[in-house]
Amino acid sequence: MKPAGPFRYFNSSPEVIRLVVMLYVRFLLSLRNVEDLLSGRGIDICHEAVRHWWNRFGPMFASDIRRQRINRMRGFRNWRWHVDEVFVKINGETHYLWRAVDHEGEIPESYFTKKRDKKAAFKFLRKALKRHGQAEEIVTDGLKSYPAAMRELGNLDRQEMGRWKNNRAENSHLPFRRKERVMQRFRRMKSLQKFASVHANIHNHFNSQRHLVDRQTFKESRSAACAEWQNLAV
Repeated sequence: MKPAGPFRYFNSSPEVIRLVVMLYVRFLLSLRNVEDLLSGRGIDICHEAVRHWWNRFGPMFASDIRRQRINRMRGFRNWRWHVDEVFVKINGETHYLWRAVDHEGEIPESYFTKKRDKKAAFKFLRKALKRHGQAEEIVTDGLKSYPAAMRELGNLDRQEMGRWKNNRAENSHLPFRRKERVMQRFRRMKSLQKFASVHANIHNHFNSQRHLVDRQTFKESRSAACAEWQNLAV
């Protein structure tokens, strides 16, 4: 017998669920914005359905995207990572989002901690290196937690620091910051970690580097990404 799919208990089609998750996570839309947008297309759903679907299927889609990307990039070892951290408020308390951005502008790993010390930097770097392999170069800012953690990991010689060198990582926070304002911030660290992971992987999937390629190549890449999206969790 064919194993039952993850959409078997839902009345809506998988295509509609994938569309809802993509619209909410990828674009600067609120739950009710997605509801109104789909209503104009003849799809009648409640904004609470949008919330439920992205919570239920977003991590599943993100995991599938991450697994495919790791398999494609397994033989590539000329990594150049840009690592940075940015503060995020949860109920008035400061937390830190750590991110690694590779040479293609994609986000292989994101991680949240309550502190910005050596222990937090060590956990983040160890997790990223274990999942994605050793990087040839790791560009960081002047935070002293990075060299302390990398010395313990044995790759201090791969670290680079310099003015403007880490702009790629700092600019990668902008899409997340814009979405954070639309969502009116987060209330729990668990939901924050979930959304950051889903948002990063969907960003990676549709990242076509349009400023580096011609129009025809961009259109082909975008069409391929949309076709792959429709085959997630099949």
